[in-house]
Amino acid sequence: MAKLKFKEINIKNKRATFDFAIGDTFTAGIVLTGTEIKSIRMGKASLTDTFCFVNNGEVWVKNMYIAEYFYGTYNNHEARRDRKLLLNRKEISKIEKEGKESGFTIVPLRLFINDRGLAKLVIGIGRGKKEYDKRQSIKEREDKRSIARAFEK
Repeated sequence: MAKLKFKEINIKNKRATFDFAIGDTFTAGIVLTGTEIKSIRMGKASLTDTFCFVNNGEVWVKNMYIAEYFYGTYNNHEARRDRKLLLNRKEISKIEKEGKESGFTIVPLRLFINDRGLAKLVIGIGRGKKEYDKRQSIKEREDKRSIARAFEK
């Protein structure tokens, strides 16, 4: 039996690691329609300005952009609708408890397709960084680049 090979999809939220200090991370499945998964497999998704919230014991992702499928008909999906995340009860209760503390936010970090062809979303509990923390991360990143350049020569 031939194993299906999927194109490597790895969509990151680069802004999240800059704006937030990430603590615990969780990998969750996403409830999607047929045209949504096809668009993700084509790489037409974005996690900018996306966040998660807990409602009635369920975790939802809000404002996640998945482009409408080009070949979709009247069955096509909305590009920015709320999507339910699939986690077990322990994880949901932990996320809910940590997310209610002030200064903490539930942030999507990465969207990928696993080896079985299922779309997964890595979410993290993040505490917002102050302006001086952001300047420090920029300085560290520039230092790493300059060291890498020095070793290339």
